[in-house]
Amino acid sequence: MDKFAITPKGLRFVLAGFIVMVAGFVLLSGGGVKDPEVFNYAMFDFRRLVAAPVVILCGMIVIIAGIMNRNGDSENAKQE
Repeated sequence: MDKFAITPKGLRFVLAGFIVMVAGFVLLSGGGVKDPEVFNYAMFDFRRLVAAPVVILCGMIVIIAGIMNRNGDSENAKQE
């Protein structure tokens, strides 16, 4: 059990990606009103429509890069 599917460097990338995704979801939150009869235009601002989804997608890309990273495997493959 000395070989894991993900390297420690990849694990750090995955954790960083999750943190970036959480930041994107925080940017996405808000904009609600207590009275359903009142329309709030604040929920259609740049932060919620553009910035938050881009930050979430960047977090997903970082996670995928961390999972697909194979820098440590090339040395192990040569030894076997």
